Amino acid sequence: MKFNKEGLIVGFALFALFFGAGNLILPPFLGFLAGSQWYLVALGFVISAVGLPLMGIFAHARLQGSMFSFAEKISPIFSLIFCMFIYIISVALPGPRTAAVTHEIAIAPFFDISPLTTSIIYFLLVFVFVIKRSTVINNIGKFLTPAILMLLLAIIFSGFFTEYKPMATNLTELPILLGFFEGYQTFDAIASLVVGGVIIISVKLKGYDSPVEIHQLITTAAILSGLGLFLVYGGLIFNGAMVNSEFPQDVTRTELLSGISLLNLGSFAQICLAILVALACFTTAVGIVTGTADFMTERIKKPHVYSITVFLACFLGIVIGALSVNAIIEIALPVLLLVYPLTIVLILLNVMPADFRTRSVMMVTVIATALFSLPDALKYVVSEDLFSNIQLYIPLSEYGLGWVIPATLAFFGTYFYEQRFETLKSST
Repeated sequence: MKFNKEGLIVGFALFALFFGAGNLILPPFLGFLAGSQWYLVALGFVISAVGLPLMGIFAHARLQGSMFSFAEKISPIFSLIFCMFIYIISVALPGPRTAAVTHEIAIAPFFDISPLTTSIIYFLLVFVFVIKRSTVINNIGKFLTPAILMLLLAIIFSGFFTEYKPMATNLTELPILLGFFEGYQTFDAIASLVVGGVIIISVKLKGYDSPVEIHQLITTAAILSGLGLFLVYGGLIFNGAMVNSEFPQDVTRTELLSGISLLNLGSFAQICLAILVALACFTTAVGIVTGTADFMTERIKKPHVYSITVFLACFLGIVIGALSVNAIIEIALPVLLLVYPLTIVLILLNVMPADFRTRSVMMVTVIATALFSLPDALKYVVSEDLFSNIQLYIPLSEYGLGWVIPATLAFFGTYFYEQRFETLKSST
């Protein structure tokens, strides 16, 4: 692994593309709930919000295509449907959520304007930033990420020199699982499929055409961004734990983040936090819109597809971004419980050696994952009692992990069956 200027710029850009609304408001709240067990909740959060996204980027570095490459071996039709579903979710939920968080934390405390007005201005700026494709990654890596990191470090490290009331006991059970599932809400495993494609195209636009060089550059960038995310998440979670005696138990995520900033930075808190939130959310929205437009351009291969997709994604962002943060999070939950297991499985399969990535192994594992993640998702939109009864017969389902054992059994069962079949075939 070789660190150079390009690796640093792309790594900074990747960090900023990952670090958005959920990444900022979720970790402090986890620390607040976990109290003295903050390190356990941090472990769960890092697994799903750092480990899985990193593996997604590593898989992109190997495949060097688009998100379509992740499931193409199973079936081109399935891969296309999966990709379209992911991109629709991305522009309909995490993208607009960045505008909602920006309004609640960065705009509403200073200006008496409606969420819709904020959403319109916000996505107009996203449109202007994204429409010139060749400059997106350089602008993020060189200018926006350093500003985000400086503001984050100011909030985190000032907390180590602030006196608080004694830390209260934890307010939650199973902190590791709480952290793991809260990591779902960052959308970063899904984001790794989206922004990984953005990084691949951007690196090629820089003139890199050797698969070895591309792999090395993207791997370096992924490790740099992962290290940055790990340190920032740990700091934010610890800050949330330190103040869990300072705020009422019913404090919201955004109220807690604002409160921590005020305790740590005093009179400058609101201004620093407003700038940080706006920048962090903006870079994520840029990544989502760019990734969606790149994919549509690759699939349709017609003039103006990129600009039309950017316009439509920004328009959808304006409409949904006018909702509250909590409303968007509630809408997202059942969707995430269905899509996230499939995303995790496809990421894990694509970082494995080629022997484990046969068409049959991937197909059977994905089908098992989809079937056994359905009860977790549908109980939020249909009859909770009906699916709760079904979940009684599925191991780990009460933790939202009903798909894990079936997917594992499907993977190993299919793999060993194929190995046995090949052995018998060669012996005859």
